Amino acid sequence: MSESCSPVSPVRIAVIQYDPQVGLEHCERNLDRGLALARRAVGEGANLIVLPELANTGYAFNSRAEAYAHAETLQDGPSLKAWADFAKEYQVYLAAGFSERDGLKLYDSAVLFGPEGRLGHYRKAHLWNQEKLWFTPGDLGFPVFETPIGRIGLLICWDIWFPEVPRLMAAQGADIICSLNNWVWTPPPLFDEAGRCMASYLTMTAAHVNNVYIAAANRVGSERGGRFLGCSLIAGTNGWPIGEVGSAEAEEILYADVDLSSARSAPIWNTLNDLPRDRRTDLYDASLGYRLHGPMPR
Repeated sequence: MSESCSPVSPVRIAVIQYDPQVGLEHCERNLDRGLALARRAVGEGANLIVLPELANTGYAFNSRAEAYAHAETLQDGPSLKAWADFAKEYQVYLAAGFSERDGLKLYDSAVLFGPEGRLGHYRKAHLWNQEKLWFTPGDLGFPVFETPIGRIGLLICWDIWFPEVPRLMAAQGADIICSLNNWVWTPPPLFDEAGRCMASYLTMTAAHVNNVYIAAANRVGSERGGRFLGCSLIAGTNGWPIGEVGSAEAEEILYADVDLSSARSAPIWNTLNDLPRDRRTDLYDASLGYRLHGPMPR
């Protein structure tokens, strides 16, 4: 924030890194643990709190039937009600991931609650590995939600590998993107000498090239033979982390004090260059395989 003027939209962000475990016997504990950490964040002054992907269920389902058994509806899911009640009670904004049941379809989804109720809903567009066996790809596009504290976008995990996602949100005027994740361990090298993983750098790059804050909450721990790598972070509009990047193993909360509206006036490079203006959309469509009208040919 500039020291020469008062913040227009002051926000204290908290990203929460913890270890939800799959299994119906763990769901209540997962929900309670996430809310306990969110309550701690409120006690530290946070008013925008980001929980990981599938924060109430754990991740490593072994069948579609199990994923379905863990799922909740958007309208009356008990976890969603608990998150909504929390946001209302503490007058804060909370983003969280859950397995969404809509008829017979399942979606890997995220919701955004505020004191006013549910403000946003997103379904993961880019599915990773076995997620494709349980979930239907998201069908809601990449919306940005107007809130009293700023314009907020939601994305989930593998989405950050696709630069179109944060770019589309930035083009809609997003002040911050909440990134809800279950980043997994992949073949080495996983970390560089600074202890950062590729997902951290992708998050930083997306923030940098779009002049937007990104609050990325990942989980930690092991589950059914898989490991999760932590490294949660809050990237500023210049791309660099605000404060520390999360560890690979520990449960923790990361904070950043920002003026969300400053994303709309983040410095351009110089008098002749800024990224949105310099885009050559007249050349991109054909070269990227985009079509202005109708489906792509098979």
